[in-house]
Amino acid sequence: MTRKPFEFQICGLTLHGQYYQPKEAKAVIVLVHGMGEYSRRYEQTIVPELLKQSFAVVSYDQFGHGLSEGKIGDNPGYDYILDGLDQVLDKAKSLFQRLPTFLYGHSMGGNVVINYALRRKNNLNGVIATSPFLKLAFNPPAWKMSFGKIIEQLYPSLTMPNELDAEALSKDKKEVEAYLNDPMIHDKVSTRFSLAFMKTGEWAIKNASSLKIPMLLLHGTKDRITSHLASKEFAENSKGKVEFHPIENGFHELHHDIEKQMVLDIICDWIEKRITIT
Repeated sequence: MTRKPFEFQICGLTLHGQYYQPKEAKAVIVLVHGMGEYSRRYEQTIVPELLKQSFAVVSYDQFGHGLSEGKIGDNPGYDYILDGLDQVLDKAKSLFQRLPTFLYGHSMGGNVVINYALRRKNNLNGVIATSPFLKLAFNPPAWKMSFGKIIEQLYPSLTMPNELDAEALSKDKKEVEAYLNDPMIHDKVSTRFSLAFMKTGEWAIKNASSLKIPMLLLHGTKDRITSHLASKEFAENSKGKVEFHPIENGFHELHHDIEKQMVLDIICDWIEKRITIT
């Protein structure tokens, strides 16, 4: 697997990405990672599987993640996140002209690809989202939400630990241990970061009926981080545009959980069908 790096500028910051090219690509997948992690982490499971199916992959690190510049756990604004994805899609089109193009986002990245499909003009052939951050799987204490809204006005870039329970990521203990020991992973998040994703997640659920392209959505029913019920609600509101697969007993990182091969098979089969339709 050969990794070819690239970089681009957004809001005065340099973001870093890479692409992977199979021998004869028949589609290109633009991959958007989750909160606190980084794009090259997907070289462990998802990228090799997509390459094996002759799908090229383009991925990148969000603001303050991985190799990209920016305060760790913060971003300059949600629109800039979508602008960054615009640039990466342009990069994918320049590299793989005329190939069917798909977005694939996990967790925070799931929120990004869903909102991109709803808010931005595009020529995508489809979108895949796993465990998207549309709503949290728990209700934060009211005092914490009130405090966060005050901090958002006074000091929006202030970061605090996200208090994520790593045991909720996967039933595979080796994957949990790998996550905890990965020096590239961080637990910081700013108030404007988290509140923006809560707001845009709620907005996406309410506006799902305006979705114009096919979408595959997978969510574990035992996810304790993001809500699988919110994903189900989004799918129900989409008027048949979303194919929803609840993964029984699946935790948050389905691609690192014990059901990962089933999940990857569902994703690759869905992409293959969309290429055939195209």
